[in-house]
Amino acid sequence: MNFRVARHTDNLEPIIKFYRDLLGLEVIGEFTNHDKYDGVFIGKVGLNWHLEFTTSEESPKHQTDKDDLLVFYLESEEEYISVKQKFDDNGLSSVQSKNPYWNNNGSTYLDPDGFRIVITMMKKIRP
Repeated sequence: MNFRVARHTDNLEPIIKFYRDLLGLEVIGEFTNHDKYDGVFIGKVGLNWHLEFTTSEESPKHQTDKDDLLVFYLESEEEYISVKQKFDDNGLSSVQSKNPYWNNNGSTYLDPDGFRIVITMMKKIRP
């Protein structure tokens, strides 16, 4: 099974910068003027998931909620610190999560559309 999360935006270039340049994902595809939509696929090559962001003449009507999260599990403490530093260097401060678990186990940020993402580290699960 493959998985795609798709969202319409008026902020395509800032969204690309946020997810690619700051979070470290890759642009794995893009399209222009497909039935009046432009868009980009962002993820990692070889994985079975990606994010799709589209833009058109019609503006989105988003209603974000503090419990709506995309959670990104980073592979190491070094990667976690590096991503946090990129956010800090670009003037993005973390925000409090509604769910206390994420305040204790990660950092929450707002993307250019005001949606929340969490970065956290992979934890080894012991049998």
